[in-house]
Amino acid sequence: MNHKKIKNIRAIKSIVARLRARRKKVVFTNGCFDILHVGHIHYLRKARSLGDILVVGLNTDRSVKEIKGEKRPIVPQKDRAEVLAALEFVDYVVLFDEPDPFSLIEKVKPTILVKGADWPKDKIIGRDVVEKTGGRVVRIPLVPGASSTGVIETIIQVYCNK
Repeated sequence: MNHKKIKNIRAIKSIVARLRARRKKVVFTNGCFDILHVGHIHYLRKARSLGDILVVGLNTDRSVKEIKGEKRPIVPQKDRAEVLAALEFVDYVVLFDEPDPFSLIEKVKPTILVKGADWPKDKIIGRDVVEKTGGRVVRIPLVPGASSTGVIETIIQVYCNK
């Protein structure tokens, strides 16, 4: 993974500190982003529109397995990171190995933390960290019917249940 937008945690911490010093609004979101679909695109584009820089925390393969089960991810972390980095509205991608992004959010200290509207505000991990530093949490509406699980189920129905 040598794409210039894909950074390790130490590099992203340094980059974000410089951006904050220049009063840039840093937006952070995270996820597995396993089979990128239209819902992801709308979500990430909207997230980027909320600030100056969008940092996407990407679950590693190991952490996706822990969250979603042994059959996931479908797409390996290297490829998922490259696809996200190729999007013009994603400024940086940083992989994290924990099942939740709390430690990464503590390091990034974003101005705006973004999650999907399916997350109740009081259950959003890192909300307290962001709000304590004067930031805010934004919940973005989901695109109805768009999900990686839905794509996988459609593929199974179309190709396996003939």
